[in-house]
Amino acid sequence: MEWFEAPEYWLSRLVLQRALAAVYLVAFVSAALQFRALIGERGLTPVPDFVRRVPFRHSPSLFHLHYSDRFFAAVAWLGAALSAAVLLGAADRVPLAVSMVMWALLWALYLSIVNVGQTWYAFGWESLLLEAGFLAVFLGNAEVAPPMPVLLLMRWLVFRVEFGAGLIKWRGDRCWRELTCLYYHHETQPMPGPLSWFFHHLPKPVHRVEAAANHVTQLVVPFLLFAPQPVASVAALAVIVTQLWLVASGNFSWLNWITIVLALSALDSSPLAGAPAHDRVPPWFVAAVLGVTALVVVLSYWPVRNLLSPRQQMNRSFNPLHLVNTYGAFGSVTRLRHEVVIEGTDEERDTGDAQWREYEFRGKPGDVRRLPRQYAPYHLRLDWLMWFAALSPSYAAPWFTRLLERLLENDPATLRLLRVNPFPAAPPARVRALLYRYRFTTRRERRETGAWWHRELVGPYGPPVSRRAADAR
Repeated sequence: MEWFEAPEYWLSRLVLQRALAAVYLVAFVSAALQFRALIGERGLTPVPDFVRRVPFRHSPSLFHLHYSDRFFAAVAWLGAALSAAVLLGAADRVPLAVSMVMWALLWALYLSIVNVGQTWYAFGWESLLLEAGFLAVFLGNAEVAPPMPVLLLMRWLVFRVEFGAGLIKWRGDRCWRELTCLYYHHETQPMPGPLSWFFHHLPKPVHRVEAAANHVTQLVVPFLLFAPQPVASVAALAVIVTQLWLVASGNFSWLNWITIVLALSALDSSPLAGAPAHDRVPPWFVAAVLGVTALVVVLSYWPVRNLLSPRQQMNRSFNPLHLVNTYGAFGSVTRLRHEVVIEGTDEERDTGDAQWREYEFRGKPGDVRRLPRQYAPYHLRLDWLMWFAALSPSYAAPWFTRLLERLLENDPATLRLLRVNPFPAAPPARVRALLYRYRFTTRRERRETGAWWHRELVGPYGPPVSRRAADAR
């Protein structure tokens, strides 16, 4: 079955599967460590409230059957343990059918989390992980040669990620067409990394080259993933290099990493490792692969229609199983950076001279002298949502006041999401949120002050919240 088997991709499949398992591991650990404060029983948007409002058919999840914080933790840590086992090669040491069950279980467990995660899981890379994980069920293990139909489906997924992002940029903010968006992006992106200050201060001609290269990689190169070898491998390497540039310049959870992983599906590894012999492919496996291929072809109607539409949407799932989605990012680029800074005070009354102390988040900008850290592929969900909160108070309305109330309680789960709690002994009497305008310091300011950021107060983000008023509610 030469049309079906692709033994020359065995090493690429091996690396792809192990790396995808590593991304799953990060995702499950992230869920296990952060869920209590965000979606737990006393979370900012609790799962029990969500499953009472939304029926199972709209968000299939184990947690429609039962929810408790202990059960959620068990699901997340089970997913982490299974991911680690697959990462260490367990799926290659069991029969093919058992290997497929392992991958299917990873997909089902993470689907259960995403489908009750609400706004905290409303990111394109969640659907991307689920779609990649679903395809991995049918990628086979060491018993059989990699199936070419599934490799092509993975390339189709990379195509949608890259081409969708390229189209949304070209159709969106005019600065992409003028090649000037990167004058701002490194400074205003949701969560800068340790090198973002340096990227921001690259000469403007370099920023223009960055933008032009982005258009080539996202609007031209994806078509070459389907070309004969070695063109497809060269296209895959171009995608990988571009994604590594993005990894270096910011924190985008596992979006860049999983795109790199998927690009391996177009990388012919036979010049490095040959094409070893494999067992005969079982007929039932061929039937399963052809069935899922037909399913993806049918479901591709919706993302293709979206790509062709002048009203293209970013990061949209067209079914509750997140099987074939549309992707895209940064159709518009913000020119100014605003940050919400939360402070507390021990003084119950507003005397005008209260001493306010600042809470520090792990990833988002706060202390102007603190160099941004590298967290990706780990996803700091609260920090990301704080970026959106600064853009739109109405976006944060469902959970922001509750966040302030949890700080008034010194809630342990919430405080674990922060880097600095200025009230370790006893909770504050009042908390408030202020809106600041942040920008990277110039080279001269950096030398003179040692600060990475300069900030100016814009004004109150909302009224202060007191412990007395919170207790009354």
